[in-house]
Amino acid sequence: MLSKHVSLREGVYSRTAQRLGLKNDPTDEHLLNMITISEKVFEPLRAHVGGAIKINSFYRGPDLNKAIGGSSKSQHCHGQAIDIDDTLGHATNAEMYKWIKDNLSFDQMIWEFGTDKNPDWVHVSFVSEEKNRNRCLKAYRKEGERKTYYKII
Repeated sequence: MLSKHVSLREGVYSRTAQRLGLKNDPTDEHLLNMITISEKVFEPLRAHVGGAIKINSFYRGPDLNKAIGGSSKSQHCHGQAIDIDDTLGHATNAEMYKWIKDNLSFDQMIWEFGTDKNPDWVHVSFVSEEKNRNRCLKAYRKEGERKTYYKII
């Protein structure tokens, strides 16, 4: 277990990795980072919403990150980022985003696409209490383009 409610299996699970036969094994350093963000961000948020939260993406090894077209600088590759989603119904993505922003230390949080009322999912990363930037971004695409842009919010 990475924390009380996050298993290692959940932290490394990827349909894409399974489909492509890719290993998605974190190093000891990555595991420590995964434990830290699980304890510092996920567990307090889960306690606040009062129930389970779906993890869409957590650790991504280099081959998996490349296969999904992730950024070469992705904090997922270091076990420092987690994507969460409200599909289990305890709180909306917007509510989770706002609560994290108002109550927790984090490095970067991204309102991932969706609408102005609710993102499709929330990306949140954690480096350390000393190095976290508490930076809030919104991901969007320009009409007719596949490239992702970010603006500070």
